Amino acid sequence: MARYTGPVCRLCRRERMKLYLKGAKCDSMKCPIEKRPYPPGQHGRGRVRETEYLLQLREKQKARRIYGVLEKQFRITFKEAARREGKTGDNLLVLLETRLDNVVFRSGFAASRSQARQFIRHGHIQVNGKRVDIPSYQLKKGDQISLTQRAKEMIVVRHSLEVVDHTPPMWIDVSKNDAKLTISELPIREQIDIPVREQLIVELYSK
Repeated sequence: MARYTGPVCRLCRRERMKLYLKGAKCDSMKCPIEKRPYPPGQHGRGRVRETEYLLQLREKQKARRIYGVLEKQFRITFKEAARREGKTGDNLLVLLETRLDNVVFRSGFAASRSQARQFIRHGHIQVNGKRVDIPSYQLKKGDQISLTQRAKEMIVVRHSLEVVDHTPPMWIDVSKNDAKLTISELPIREQIDIPVREQLIVELYSK
């Protein structure tokens, strides 16, 4: 299976902003973008002509990297968003937000989306009482997600639940004592706090 295996801090520098891909490290002075707030490579400090296409591409790449989605997966998600009723840009962000790996991260069970994907692939997450090992699994309103008993005893999970101060979004009801959460409502655009201009992504794919 194809996946990005390079240093994720390079991706933040490429987008010239923190994408919070490394958990606690992103909030510390050890974050590379604090020391080198310019794109990587020998031409990173050079002047770049900001064309309309470049702005659209950067927004698409930013969204992909925040959610940890590969290009083919992202294109499939966009097609599904375009097929649904409503604004395509809003639909796209809702589909990305309701991925299982993102919800596990948003709930505070994992320190980052990459860690959430690892928990899911290792079989530590259950959806409606059944184990699901697909990070891109699409959740619906009313779905209940829980940790397995083995996962509850893991040090990294206990640290996330007991020590890290993480506020889940309003559309997720979390019970940290039971290590369970419920999708109470599907999110709307105003509840999605990622810094992405989704209309530029729609324009890019509409060409």
